[in-house]
Amino acid sequence: MMGPAHSLSGAAAWLGVGAAAAAAGHTMPWPVLVVGALITAGAALAPDLDHKSATISRAFGPVSKAVCEIVDKLSYAVYKATKGPGDPRRTGGHRTLTHTWLWAVLTGGAASLAAITGGRWAVLAILFVHLVLAVEGLLWRAARVSSDVLVWLLGATSAWILAGVLDKPGQGAAWLFTEPGQEYLWLGLPIVLGALVHCVGDALTVSGCPILWPIPLGRKRWYPLGPPKFMRFRAGSWVEIKVLMPAFMILGAVGAAAALNVI
Repeated sequence: MMGPAHSLSGAAAWLGVGAAAAAAGHTMPWPVLVVGALITAGAALAPDLDHKSATISRAFGPVSKAVCEIVDKLSYAVYKATKGPGDPRRTGGHRTLTHTWLWAVLTGGAASLAAITGGRWAVLAILFVHLVLAVEGLLWRAARVSSDVLVWLLGATSAWILAGVLDKPGQGAAWLFTEPGQEYLWLGLPIVLGALVHCVGDALTVSGCPILWPIPLGRKRWYPLGPPKFMRFRAGSWVEIKVLMPAFMILGAVGAAAALNVI
C-alpha cells in the first residue's frame, strides 16, 4: 500500500478499537481517541523505514533519510543471517524485519517504556514524531507542497497542545493503566497497532508480507503471507484508491461515532 492508505487504515483501526473499548466498558476519553488515532496513522507509516523512497524517508529531511539507510542495511543483514533454505536471494531489506509482528511489539514496547520513564519530554517526542507522520500520511497533498518546517511546526504545536489536554485529570494520561507511575503506558498500543495494520495492508498486495517472522513456514522463515493471488492488488492501484481508502474513511467514521456513544 501507499502512505495515505496506510495512514487511513491505521486511524480507522484505532477508532475501531475505541468502539470496542466503549462496548467493553473501558470508554476512551475523547483526547485518547483523537491522539491514538493520530499516533496510529503515523505509526502505520513507520515499517517503511526500510524503504529509501517511502513517505517516512522524507518526513524529517536528512535525519529520516539517514535512518532509512541504516534500517535498510540492518534489515538486509538480519534477512541474510536468518533466511531459511526456501527463502529467495534479496538485494535489499524492504519488507523484511520492520514488517513483522516482532518489530511491531518491540517498537510499541520501547515507546511505552520511554513514556513512563522519560517524563513529559519523552511523551512530547513520541507525539511529535507520530503527528508529523500523520500529517504526511493523512494530509499528503498539502504536505507535499508545504515546507517541511511548517509540517514540523504543526507537529510540535499539536504535540504540545494535546499533551497538555491529556495531562488534565480524567482526560486520558492514565487511561487503561491506572496505577501510579503508569501514566502514558498506553502510548505503545497505537504504535503496535499501526505497525500491524501496515503489515496486513502490505499482505494484501502482490508481494505479500512476512509478518510471522521468525516463525518458519515450511522451508521459509520469511514467508510472504497474503490472500490467494487473485485477491491481491498492486500498491497504488485503483483498488487501493477507489475502494479501500473510501472504505477506511467510512469505517473510521462509524468507529468514532460508536466510541463516542453517538450511535
